[in-house]
Amino acid sequence: MAINMHTPKFLIRLVAHDSHPTRGLLAVEWAMMLYLLFTLALMACLWPRIQQPAPMLIGRLAMVIGVLLAWIIYQWKPCRITHLARILLQLGLLSWWYPDTYEINKLLPNYDPYFAAADQWLFGCQPALLFSQWMPQHWWSELMHLGYASYYPLMVAVSLYYFCYRYERFARATFVLLTSFFVYYVIFDVVPVTGPQYYYLAAGTDQIGAGVFPEIGQWFINHTESLPIPGWSDGFCYHLVAAAHAAGERPTAAFPSSHVGVTTILMLLAWKSGSRKLLWSVTPFYILMCMATVYIQAHYAIDVIGGWVSGVIFYFALDGFYRKNLESRK
Repeated sequence: MAINMHTPKFLIRLVAHDSHPTRGLLAVEWAMMLYLLFTLALMACLWPRIQQPAPMLIGRLAMVIGVLLAWIIYQWKPCRITHLARILLQLGLLSWWYPDTYEINKLLPNYDPYFAAADQWLFGCQPALLFSQWMPQHWWSELMHLGYASYYPLMVAVSLYYFCYRYERFARATFVLLTSFFVYYVIFDVVPVTGPQYYYLAAGTDQIGAGVFPEIGQWFINHTESLPIPGWSDGFCYHLVAAAHAAGERPTAAFPSSHVGVTTILMLLAWKSGSRKLLWSVTPFYILMCMATVYIQAHYAIDVIGGWVSGVIFYFALDGFYRKNLESRK
């Protein structure tokens, strides 16, 4: 691209040479590779019971090839835009890693009865069963689904803010954000909790309403159907959430709520950015997200608490790790 005095400043920043080019893989790419090796080890342990190992192995091979191609392009042109492309690639690949957790954890004993019972003990009811009944208004339903649908846009928005206005902290911020996902995925692989939308259907809503939480054995090995999403089914935001569920939702990843955990991390990143506009822009969606996960029956209320706690822990642990072990090497 030819640069002249008439070239917009934001385009100049995009193609500007990276002031600290990385010769090897980015820290977040190493995090992805470590998670890939972890899942390969789990697959080796569970190999006789895995139903379709070939797509899982091919997917992992494609991951490695994609990361290496992105690295080659960056070495050819180590500028900000190729750095951004590597990060956006990892963000995009999260949608592949998420349903992959189901292929592993469905082979382990299901823990949903314990988490439903914990909600009953803490709240004296099942908030996920009753929330949408308490607030059935169309406008409330749309707010809840708007909050839930904002998940990926919020991640992209905060990442782009750091890229455009806090580039010196872009690598650290995206490392914290993306690596937290892989930590959550490790938990989801070994702690099989599907969430109310799946467990309530398998157990029967009559039993759930009566405070009875039966064991369901290996139900989720062959069943991925869920209850209909609560709310106003003609709403625009409702359809956004329904389309996302149809595309990639599986009976997996309920505890802790990564939706709440990751948006908690996004809130902390917005706070640390020093931008009040960014912080106040993220806050309403964060509040909606914390409620929406229970409203649409994706999570038990205890999952939200787990999301708050884990989000704070992951943020400070990963941010501290990066500052002490990676930032000093530049």
